[in-house]
Amino acid sequence: MEGFLQRCSAALKTSGSSCKTVVPVLNIPRAEFPLRSDNVFLLKESGVPPEALVFRDEVDLAGLHRAKRLVLSLVDHNVLPSPDIDLEEAVVEVIDHHHLERTPSTSCSVTMETVGSCATLVTEYIHHKAPEVLDRQVAQLLYGAIVLDCVNMAPEAGKVTPKDSHLACLLESRFPDLPPRGALFQSLQSAKFDISGLSTEQILLKDMKAVSRGDLRLAVSAVYMTLDMFLQRKSLQRELCEFCHKHRFGAVVAMTISFNERSEPHRQLAVYSSSTLYREEVSQALEKARNPSLCISPMSSPFNDIRSYLQGNALASRKKVLPILKDFLKEWDKKQVHCGEAEDFEELDNHFDPTGSPGIDGDARRHCFSASRHHRRRLLGPEDSGTEEDFQVPATPMNSLVEGCPLDAGLPQISVEAILEKFSCMVGEAGENKDVSWPGDQ
Repeated sequence: MEGFLQRCSAALKTSGSSCKTVVPVLNIPRAEFPLRSDNVFLLKESGVPPEALVFRDEVDLAGLHRAKRLVLSLVDHNVLPSPDIDLEEAVVEVIDHHHLERTPSTSCSVTMETVGSCATLVTEYIHHKAPEVLDRQVAQLLYGAIVLDCVNMAPEAGKVTPKDSHLACLLESRFPDLPPRGALFQSLQSAKFDISGLSTEQILLKDMKAVSRGDLRLAVSAVYMTLDMFLQRKSLQRELCEFCHKHRFGAVVAMTISFNERSEPHRQLAVYSSSTLYREEVSQALEKARNPSLCISPMSSPFNDIRSYLQGNALASRKKVLPILKDFLKEWDKKQVHCGEAEDFEELDNHFDPTGSPGIDGDARRHCFSASRHHRRRLLGPEDSGTEEDFQVPATPMNSLVEGCPLDAGLPQISVEAILEKFSCMVGEAGENKDVSWPGDQ
């Protein structure tokens, strides 16, 4: 449930008062929320309406920070994306289960452990420091996230740890009326893997991380189908080209995943780029990876600009692959600085045949050329260590996920006062001098 838990808690100081209101902010745009179908399902089943949620594009965190009215806690990530780097001094706490990339600081408390689910660490935190927060609703949200992230606690999936199991059992013992573990997992898994009606762009955005360094940005997407099914999508090559052009990516790494009846994962990889250079360099980085080794072996691909692989190490999830790509980006950036930009850089494969791939026309070819040139020449911000980035996602309707979205006009940012009033009303604690908290905070 990474999309649900990856958020920041923003503590907003009310004007003229030392009182703070803790507001959970989902670290995605509201328009992206319908794509997180497992999140939508669990929140609905737990009685949390979408109107009760606050999203990243609805709060002016930078303005709050400038007004010295902001402190941040990061959950399920431990570094800020490049666009938010100016908020760093507001970060006072981190709870995460990914590789630690933060520079140690006395001003920021860090809870980091490589468990299967970040919800496990949040549950432990509440159990020890704020047990009064743990009611039935919060327990179901945490329990659902743990069960889904740890693939129904099946050891064969390689996700669950003893701590995950211990905290899941703690929730079960405290709230014996929680949904049966197996039934809850199947419902969440079905919701997560439901991609019916989604375009290729939406499938890639549904569960995507963006990593960048210097002038190169990579999209790393978890794709919930087999690679054969993905490669058979109509006009796939054109849609991948348009996706990179629209979102300024040099390459896309699609990590497909499916499970057998024993909950054992089956993983495959595809690397797409209209640039031979980017495609080959990213592919070689994955082939040569040793920490961990992905054990990938080439598969046939119907497209010249897509490299396909069977991933032998099925326990190497995206959480393990991202550090590999970040290390690659560091080395890539060093080479560019040392050697300068290569003048013989290929925008497109010389053997690219627009007529050989359905849906590829001259305009799409020119778009691919333009996108690659853009990646080569445009610096996308200050150098970093290969940061993961967040960016705005096209609006998506709640029902069909295809067209007619009521959010197309965009969303205004919510004022601090409106947020305070919203959460005060929800918990029934009106008054300027009271602390306001919300059970859904975790």
